[in-house]
Amino acid sequence: MCGRGWRFYEWPGQRAPCRVIYLLQWLHYKRRFHPIYRATFVPKRPAGIPVTLPLDARSGATLQRQVYDGLRAAILAGRLRPGIRLPSTRSLAADLAVARNTVTAAFGQLVAEGYAEARVGAGTVVARALPDDLTKVAARLALDNGTGPARNRPRISRRGRSLSAARVCCDFPTRGPLAAGCPALDQVPLDLWGRLAMRVGRRLERELLGHGDPAGYPPLRKAIAQYVAVSRGVRCADEQIVVTSGSQQALFVASQVLLDPDDVAWVEDPAYPGTVNALRAAGARLVPIPVDAEGIDVRFGEERRPAPRVVAVTPSHQYPLGVTMTLARRLELLRVARRARAWVLEDDYDSEFRYSSRPIPALQGLDQDGRVIYLGTFSKTLFPALRLGYAVVPADLVRPFTAVRSVLDVHSPVLEQAVLAEFITAGYFERHLRRMRTLYAERQQVLLEEARRHLAGLLELAPSGAGLQCVGWLAPGLDDQIAARAAAAHDVDVTPVSRFALGRFSRPGVLLSFGAFEPRQIRAGVQRLADALRDLRDGRFADEVTAGREPEPTPHRKSASA
Repeated sequence: MCGRGWRFYEWPGQRAPCRVIYLLQWLHYKRRFHPIYRATFVPKRPAGIPVTLPLDARSGATLQRQVYDGLRAAILAGRLRPGIRLPSTRSLAADLAVARNTVTAAFGQLVAEGYAEARVGAGTVVARALPDDLTKVAARLALDNGTGPARNRPRISRRGRSLSAARVCCDFPTRGPLAAGCPALDQVPLDLWGRLAMRVGRRLERELLGHGDPAGYPPLRKAIAQYVAVSRGVRCADEQIVVTSGSQQALFVASQVLLDPDDVAWVEDPAYPGTVNALRAAGARLVPIPVDAEGIDVRFGEERRPAPRVVAVTPSHQYPLGVTMTLARRLELLRVARRARAWVLEDDYDSEFRYSSRPIPALQGLDQDGRVIYLGTFSKTLFPALRLGYAVVPADLVRPFTAVRSVLDVHSPVLEQAVLAEFITAGYFERHLRRMRTLYAERQQVLLEEARRHLAGLLELAPSGAGLQCVGWLAPGLDDQIAARAAAAHDVDVTPVSRFALGRFSRPGVLLSFGAFEPRQIRAGVQRLADALRDLRDGRFADEVTAGREPEPTPHRKSASA
């Protein structure tokens, strides 16, 4: 034996069986003394979380009292939660630049009064159960430190109050079958993504570790420009791409750049809540324009509404109704925007998934005046947690867009941008889209077949030419808000169309999403939805649902997806 481990030496003429005997003897020796080896390599316990305490040498209180008071206040305020291990007396004394005996005495007083517990081999931890009188003290401290209401606190701004009332754009996480807002996360090529991340990491340059370009990682901007030019008919150069943290940030940046307070913004009615929130954040005066079978009703807006400064549309796949804007309506919208000297925000959030026809070119490709800002995202095509989107802006707007974007978070994470650029340029992105297009078409077909079988007379479901959800129009006499609550009582999540309306929406309907769910989950969800709507139509639990209370679900067979 020598060095860092066991070594076996053989003498001249030694045979192999002898070496085997020596190895067996060594293994026997190690097993015999295994407890010693195990005790030798037990990792040390963590030293406890660092604690910052305000100490004042000019105060009349002793340092021991100040350490005690600071730890006690932290415990009562909840900053040091029950069961958390306090730092060792040695490390805390070094951090506070005081004698160790001072900290030891403060710890002893905390233990004596029940604020902490001293455990053999585990150090000092915050007591798990505080006396009732200490809980009352904690409540008073909460009021004093601003977490409770106070009469003299300043109010938040009018914009802050307006935004605090904004509807969240999607639910986190997806709860049950048919819930909208998410792609098929089980189909994301995580192994491939991990290999690309490792490849990017191996050739990582130090420049990527610093601050990146607020407009985006240059190779990713180039890859996006090439992709949208070929697949969406967008006319742009690499320099016109501004990478954002999702399309929601792109909407926010565009609203801040293009709008002044009280400027008129036309929005589709019903509309995507994220668009409404972004425009309101800029102080715009929202003017709802109805949507018909051809898209936003431009003539209605031109005849009855004030001229807009911005028009926000989803022409390829209107959200939430799923309508595709016709070519004639697109040209009419550009004509009105030119006459009103207005900007057009084109949110192209899921046009990659088209089933009934070829992808329709983007509205931006028809624009001759440089007034259309094209917005895209990778949340639907890959996964929402990636938080990467982009805006295609006219060349003269690149600088203001980049400046406003840098105010928010300087730039999106560069490493994720580098991996995405590799994913697109290597051809994996296009391959993934083709595979997902086929998968989503199959899942939509399952939804349509199940709806015809179980929802006839309750809900009229039309096939969607694109996207990840369909609109189901309810039978006369059913309210979509009440229907959504009844469905939730049967463990199904559907979204009422009226939730997206800026005014009164006369036709009740619900969104049924198929993208994130396997066929067995879709079948079970449709059956449960049919039970809910049937109960609602027949008057069972009507009073409870109308009052907003969750009714007791009727017994049904548990599906395989439950």
